[in-house]
Amino acid sequence: MNKFRMALTVYRKEIVDALRDRRTLLTVLASSVLMGPAVLVAISALVATLESRAELRQVYVVGMEHAPSLKNFFERQTYTVKAAPADFEAQLRGAKLADPVVVIPKGFEAALLRGEAPVVEVVVDSANQRSQAGAARIERLLSGFGRERATLTLALRGVSVDLLEPLQVEDRDLASTQTRATQITGMLPYFVMMAVLYGALNAALDTTAGERERGSLEPLLMNPLDRWVLVLGKWAAVASVGMLIAVLSSLSFLPGQWVLRSDTLAAMFQYGLREASMFLVVLLPFAAAVSAVLMAVAIRCKTFKEAQASATVVMLAASLLPLINVFSLGSESPWYLWVPALAQNVLMTHVLKGEPLGAAQIAVPLLVCVALTVLGVWFVARSLRSAAVR
Repeated sequence: MNKFRMALTVYRKEIVDALRDRRTLLTVLASSVLMGPAVLVAISALVATLESRAELRQVYVVGMEHAPSLKNFFERQTYTVKAAPADFEAQLRGAKLADPVVVIPKGFEAALLRGEAPVVEVVVDSANQRSQAGAARIERLLSGFGRERATLTLALRGVSVDLLEPLQVEDRDLASTQTRATQITGMLPYFVMMAVLYGALNAALDTTAGERERGSLEPLLMNPLDRWVLVLGKWAAVASVGMLIAVLSSLSFLPGQWVLRSDTLAAMFQYGLREASMFLVVLLPFAAAVSAVLMAVAIRCKTFKEAQASATVVMLAASLLPLINVFSLGSESPWYLWVPALAQNVLMTHVLKGEPLGAAQIAVPLLVCVALTVLGVWFVARSLRSAAVR
């Protein structure tokens, strides 16, 4: 019990130091409290922009005078026909034009009368994502004109229109509303993890390499207490900062939903107290583990800058590992749950999809985080016990 009180005393001292550090406080506030609303506003603004462009129902055309029948079809579909600028290709490359351009060749109407199929180009720039997003809409519009033309031609010849479609194809999407929403909001788990990592980073480096550089670690080591007690108190303080950011980040998406600008996204994004609680089940052990790992990396460094350089490897690995799930195109392997950062990203994505988490899915990452925490705390205590402080 006496050792527990000593560890608690060290914990209080480290927490007070962390709260006095303005850099840590700014990290906590900026990366957790404001992150949820900021990310959701950015995503909803993008979706709202795409929706507003679709609602404009306008099409940019070059050579519209060659296709009066196509112009009539556009207008009957309540589309506004606009002449494309002369330098539309340059504007598409420079992302100044956000709509695809339809290019109609000369002799369009004459080719239709001869029963030929004139080539109509839909010009986009794949690097210009706004124009690329509107290409499918314009292509469906042109396909509608083609079906109407073929239907009228067959009807004039007394041929049944049903011959054009010998079978009917209907789409049936098995994905739930929440699953479809993750196509847009699937990046949220990544942002939350990065917030926890960078929040714990400053505290972990400051309580190890930072104290060594300032010369405040030597007097602390002169106290008659076991090294593991000292390390336990320091680790608990760093983990508390990381866990605080995890809690605030997970809860920030609740009020963040109030600022959604897209009605479609607001209807699809279902994030409540259950989802926030499941995020915390996944994130709290992760915050404890990364705190211990970062302290273990920094304890061998003599200066804060040297510790920052060494911790870059951990941060880079944690930021790249979730990309494995992106490259796998949604298919998951059982070993994903054994990889820190990747496992947390996978589980939080399941939560956003509305899928329940099984006991095994939670137990495996929890076991890995506990192992990393124990190893990290043990390594820091061993380093302070066996190596002289220089």
